Amino acid sequence: MDNTEKDFDRWGLEKKYTHTYYRKIIFYEREIWWAKIGVNVGVEIDGKHELFLRPVVLLKKFNKHMVLIVPTTGKEIQDEYHIPVSGEDGKIYHVCISQIRTISTKRLFRRVGKTDKESFTLLISATLEMIRKNTVNNETPH
Repeated sequence: MDNTEKDFDRWGLEKKYTHTYYRKIIFYEREIWWAKIGVNVGVEIDGKHELFLRPVVLLKKFNKHMVLIVPTTGKEIQDEYHIPVSGEDGKIYHVCISQIRTISTKRLFRRVGKTDKESFTLLISATLEMIRKNTVNNETPH
């Protein structure tokens, strides 16, 4: 999406509503949810459509208010930062581990499904390897 097409104003209104709206959400690691990712800056993955949604995989539940997620992309890209993940229903999701982030659970909109255990284990391993590799390779001298 070209920067001139990003609707930051409409996202601001939706984000304000999302922040103030309360509902009890029950969620678990390995699940796939539609989340209100929003309109973001630069190459950060944006949400789509009127609610700025994107499917995300829940990696780590910190508490009932905060979760570590990795967003999906519709593009099948074959590199170290894009991992195919199988849902328990057999559907393949392409996740972008370089866009890992923590979100408020207020952004979770609707549960889509759950990853299978093997895919989730591979996703966690690839994410940890990305962090380890990039941290070790990008160290600066003290």
